[in-house]
Parts: sequence; structure tokens; C-alpha cells
Amino acid sequence: MIRTAKISDARKIQSLIKVWADEGKMLHRPLNDIYEQIRDFLVFEEDGELIGAVALHVVWEELAEIRSLVVDKRRERRGIGASLLKRSLEEARRIGVSEVFVLTYVTDFFTRRGFHIIDKQTLPHKIWNDCVRCHKFPDCDETAVALTLEKND
Repeated sequence: MIRTAKISDARKIQSLIKVWADEGKMLHRPLNDIYEQIRDFLVFEEDGELIGAVALHVVWEELAEIRSLVVDKRRERRGIGASLLKRSLEEARRIGVSEVFVLTYVTDFFTRRGFHIIDKQTLPHKIWNDCVRCHKFPDCDETAVALTLEKND
């Protein structure tokens, strides 16, 4: 079941992210960032256990970022990440977003789903507010991918 995140999910979301971030497959997220952006998150729950999460963060007019797409390692390769991504894209369309981007180390996951690689420098300066706080700035080694969304009538 996919649902909107609650405040009580923040620590579990962070713990899921930590596992992958410790392996270098995504960036760590401070707990305070997760709390501040809890309304951006959707979570995947199974038998009462939170086992996946994703955030859709609106950046600018018609532009949003998919952040922190994560699935419990013991449950990967079951379509949970794809389901979370699909729901995020549906929500993006619903609110009027026409372009979604991701900064990722797992490029193949997104390109298999229609995203294409873009130059990070083409992203609006507004996203760099988050980047300058990252420990990897200015030497970001993530790949930027983007998807143009078709309008739902």
C-alpha cells in the first residue's frame, strides 16, 4: 500500500536511506530535512511495515525533483521502487508538473523507465541551494536524468 508519509515515518525513512547511502548508492538525508519535507514523501507499507519511500519536491514552475527513492534491501526487485516512482509521476501530473528530474547513482533504473540523461548545468539555479549544502559540492558525481510528462486531460 502506498500512502502519504506521516511525521512518525521520518526516522524509518532515514534508516532506509542510510543503508543505501552507506553503500554509496544514494546521498544521506539529515533527519531534520526529512521532517521539514515530510509532505513531499510517499511511503510503501506492507503488513504494517514501512519498506519504501520517495519524495516529490516541487522546485519551480512545472518542474519537480524525485528524491530519496528507497526500498528496504530485503525487498528489492519486487517492483516497489517502480510503484513508488509511478505514483510520484502521477502526483506530479496531477499538480501540473511537466518535467521531473532526478540526481542519481542508479541511472539504469530511471532510463529503463523513460528518463534520459541530461547535463546538470541545465537545471535551474534554484536546485543548487540544496547542492551547496552537500558534502560532495562542487564535485557532484551523481547523474542527472529527466522525464517530460504528458499532460492528463
